[in-house]
Amino acid sequence: MSMHRVFLAALELQAALEEIGLPYCFIGGLALQRWGEIRFTQDADATVLSAFEHDDEVVERLFARYKSRRSDGPAFALRHRVLLLEAGNGVGLDVALGALDFEARAVERASFWMLPDGRALRTCSAEDLIVHKAFASRDKDWMDIGGILQRQGRGLNSSQIFEDLRPLVRLKEDDAILPKLERLMRQHGVTS
Repeated sequence: MSMHRVFLAALELQAALEEIGLPYCFIGGLALQRWGEIRFTQDADATVLSAFEHDDEVVERLFARYKSRRSDGPAFALRHRVLLLEAGNGVGLDVALGALDFEARAVERASFWMLPDGRALRTCSAEDLIVHKAFASRDKDWMDIGGILQRQGRGLNSSQIFEDLRPLVRLKEDDAILPKLERLMRQHGVTS
C-alpha cells in the first residue's frame, strides 16, 4: 500500500468530517509525516470531538458513510471510543472519539499541512503529537518522539507538552513516562 493511498483516504475522511461539522484533527502516522521522521503508515488516525452524550449520534453518522472493519463496529466503537472504518479505497481509518480537555485543546490547536498536490490535511501540533505518543508509550512511539525532537527541536513549546501530559500520566498511573520524556528532550537539546 502506498502513502499516496493513505493520504487520499485521509482527505476523504476530512471532507466527510467537515461536511458533517465534527471538530477533528489527524494524529498518529500522518501527523508524524509532518513533524517527525518520515515512516510508512498503513492507516489514517484521527480524533473527532464527541461529548459522551453525543457518541451514539457521531457513531451513527460515521457508520452511515463508512464500512466497518469489524462485524460489531458500532457496539465496539461505543465501548472503546474508537471507530475502525474503511475508506473507499480500502485504507483503514481509526477514528477516536475525543472528550478529554487535552483532546479538545489538540483539535483547537490543529492546523492545515499543505501536501505536495496543493491539498491540505488538518493535523495536530508537534507538541500534541508528542503528548499522544508519550501517553501511548510503546517503543515505536518513543522512537517517533525522538524523530520529532530531532526535526522540531528548540521550536517546541516544552512547557505546553508537560502541562498537557501530566494529568494524562496521572490517569494512566505510569510514573516512568515523564522522566523518560525529560531525558529524551535533554538528549536532543530541548529544555523542559
